[in-house]
Amino acid sequence: MLADSLPTRWMHTQGVAGQARAVGPLLGWDTDLIESAAWLHDIGYAPALAASRFHPLDGARYLRDVEHADPCLCLLVANHTGALGEARERGLADVLRAEFPVRGEAEIGLVAAVTYCDLTTGPQGERLTPQERLDEILSRYPPDGPVHRAIQASAPGLLAQCREITTALGAACAG
Repeated sequence: MLADSLPTRWMHTQGVAGQARAVGPLLGWDTDLIESAAWLHDIGYAPALAASRFHPLDGARYLRDVEHADPCLCLLVANHTGALGEARERGLADVLRAEFPVRGEAEIGLVAAVTYCDLTTGPQGERLTPQERLDEILSRYPPDGPVHRAIQASAPGLLAQCREITTALGAACAG
């Protein structure tokens, strides 16, 4: 759905999935689930799915309603990379929480795993630091837009999640 209509987004998606496949086993993640979420995290950008114009919600709804995907997979797509912050900016926070609520530490950890893979992968699928990725995202959106405002507000928490995973990766590689 992205390859033809949004080839750069498709390159990014492939890189995110590759990152999930590479680091998942090192950290004991449910690699199949995280990799699946990585492949699908941006599906809501597909022009045919962009109903609300908020890609995490559009993608998760498609997966739930059309593909009848696993609810946990839908939750990961709906909540990746600070989605709740952008949902607030768009007046969709209550909708996101109602349809795809994150409950408990296990789900928070799974969302963080997808977020880490997304924030360490650039637009062309290249490896970036989380800060470089956030800077890249901010450079694409106007300062008064919902994505820019949401990323700016979410950045400290997103970077903290990524630091925790980076630390765990370092420990896993050292051990």
